[in-house]
Amino acid sequence: MTIDRVTVSLDEDAKEALEDLTERTGHGQSELFRRALTFYAANYKAAKTDAGTKLGDYHKMLSGGEHVLLDVDFLHCFLDYVTDSDGNPDPTFLESADQVSDYHAREYDGEFATLDELLEWLSLCGFLSVRRSDENRYHVVFPSDQIRWFMTRFIELSVVDLPFDIEIEEGLTKVLITEYENETGN
Repeated sequence: MTIDRVTVSLDEDAKEALEDLTERTGHGQSELFRRALTFYAANYKAAKTDAGTKLGDYHKMLSGGEHVLLDVDFLHCFLDYVTDSDGNPDPTFLESADQVSDYHAREYDGEFATLDELLEWLSLCGFLSVRRSDENRYHVVFPSDQIRWFMTRFIELSVVDLPFDIEIEEGLTKVLITEYENETGN
């Protein structure tokens, strides 16, 4: 086996990362560089696309303990369970869901400056797909009618403290959401 030697220049962040990894793993610097290079080559496509960013966001969400992965069929089961035969949600469920929306409204204050940022976050969560149609209007598609009413209500209630207002126009299979400056001019 031929071994090629490579000289690498490290900035301060990379140097600290290398020192941390050698300490935590017990591996030498050469071994860590070989593993890192092999890992990067195997995951090059993910590292060079939005998928790499999304994977980081998924990890951040899940590792915080506030979010879980949930099969969409389970979500449909839950929403079926809390609606009557006409599709009307149970008032007790709505009260609880609205409490969650109110909490998120406070949590989102300062977190999202634009509707685009919020919709991107909710899209990452898997509740919807979004396509921007112009500067302040978005076509939003939901996996089902049930998720549409649930998430549309959530969006309406969770943006109240954000620096913009929205208008939602419901279609048959999607909604149009338009962002406006709020009344205070923000």
